[in-house]
Amino acid sequence: MSLFSLIAALLLEQMHPLHARKYLYSWVRSYADFFQYHLNAGERRHGKIAWLLAVLLPLGVTVPLYWVLSHQHVIFAWAFSVLVLYLTMGFRQFSHYFTDIHKALRDKDLDTARSLLSEWRGASCDEFGAEEIARVSIEQALLAAHRNVFGVVVWFVIFMLLGLGPSGAIVYRLAQFLNARWGQQDSEEMGDFGVFAAQAYRVVEWLPMRLIASTFAIVGDFEDAVYCWRSQAHGWPDPEAGIVLASGAGALGVRLGMTIEQDGMPLERPEIGVGDDADADYMQSTIGLVWRALVFWLIALLLLGVASMANWVGG
Repeated sequence: MSLFSLIAALLLEQMHPLHARKYLYSWVRSYADFFQYHLNAGERRHGKIAWLLAVLLPLGVTVPLYWVLSHQHVIFAWAFSVLVLYLTMGFRQFSHYFTDIHKALRDKDLDTARSLLSEWRGASCDEFGAEEIARVSIEQALLAAHRNVFGVVVWFVIFMLLGLGPSGAIVYRLAQFLNARWGQQDSEEMGDFGVFAAQAYRVVEWLPMRLIASTFAIVGDFEDAVYCWRSQAHGWPDPEAGIVLASGAGALGVRLGMTIEQDGMPLERPEIGVGDDADADYMQSTIGLVWRALVFWLIALLLLGVASMANWVGG
């Protein structure tokens, strides 16, 4: 069921992107703010309680509902799984930015490319040249593909195997959102409230990041991907994100990171990857890498399903 749910959700999003996603995020933001407002006393234990309540409450609804639907008919449970994935995956959420920036660079329309990248990043890119636009766009795409697709898929499949339905996708996206909302905020008002959210997110991300890095190595340049992962990832400001970026850069044979201009000041970043400078051609290669990785995972799920069926028949 996991494989067919994923395929259906991907096709559905390609045909009918969720334009109301911003309203969904607004609701989730209000949901997170409710717990912060009522439970934030600036201490780690309060953040832990808030995080557990914020995550367990949706589980308390999703899992029993999935069981009820499964008891009624398998098609109902499948449709529910597709709906959850459709709401949580967001492949088109980042791909349209990347595609439009790629087209603008091909047309040598740097102003449009800068504007699109600024909107995507939420930070000004007005001082970027063509190479910087391509480089940062590739970085954004690799991280977005992981966070919006591959990370969701990992926890979706794990929870499905445990018989808990599609709730793993919800847990992953909530952990990601609560980390951004609580764990990444450094203010006197927050205190240590967000510490647990940041720690929980690192735990949730540990397996998916290493799986996607391994997949990039398999479907790309294996030797360079592994070399960059082992030798460069730890030097990135966020070592976990560095795993995805370093392995992706090595698999593509492109240099990422390095210094960029930010608000008129140089922003120092370590160099990751090997090979040539980024350009529009490498952006096209990035699209291919992500799709090959996704197809690889779908084939792996198919083989897992066939093996389980063979084991069931043989038993």
